[in-house]
Amino acid sequence: MRGRKSIACLLVALFLVVPGIVLSQNANQNRTLIVNGQSTQVPVVQVNGRSYVDLEALASVVNGSLSFAGNQIALSVPRSSATSAPAITAAKPASSPAPASNPGFSKGFLNAGIEEAATLREWHTALASAIQNGYPVTAAALAPYRAQATTNLRLASTAVSTDSDHSAYQLLNNEFQNMVKLTDKYVTARANMSYISPDALENDSLNQRFVACGRSLGAMAASGQFMDDGSCD
Repeated sequence: MRGRKSIACLLVALFLVVPGIVLSQNANQNRTLIVNGQSTQVPVVQVNGRSYVDLEALASVVNGSLSFAGNQIALSVPRSSATSAPAITAAKPASSPAPASNPGFSKGFLNAGIEEAATLREWHTALASAIQNGYPVTAAALAPYRAQATTNLRLASTAVSTDSDHSAYQLLNNEFQNMVKLTDKYVTARANMSYISPDALENDSLNQRFVACGRSLGAMAASGQFMDDGSCD
């Protein structure tokens, strides 16, 4: 008698009520477990008027998993199991709209794009500082910035995976090309011994386009969505 009570207590500890699971009310001992209206092969045992199920079989039916820690047994059930158990599928309405694909930037491209934008700003700051302070504007002095920006642009291109990534990369590449043109313009002027005013960049239309594009790219990065306002064309 004591052994039967121990078994019953153990079965009580193992019994788990899962939403959406019901037991058929057949009078015989061999009962059928029904999950979301679908008959299963999960064994049902009746002890002292109470019904118990095999947890491992139940976990298999609902695509769940069991884990054991000390005297505890945990049954993990995927969120979708309550509505989509094996062999139980819900038909989608024919009029359901297809989900939008690639709605924003991928994490990899966003990180790479931000890194490239930061490198371009550092390059621009170095050029502006040289012009404003009357330092020699040479290709050698700006070469490290140009090399790093080239590398980061290549990394951004390999991270492209969504439509938004692809569109934003084109603008990022335009920003890079504008910085190349801006640098070459003043490096050539310096090589030709042309006078470069300290405030030359303030009235330079190419420089203004670079700055405007940088702000546009920054706004896109902050929102995580592609928005072309024409600043980087």
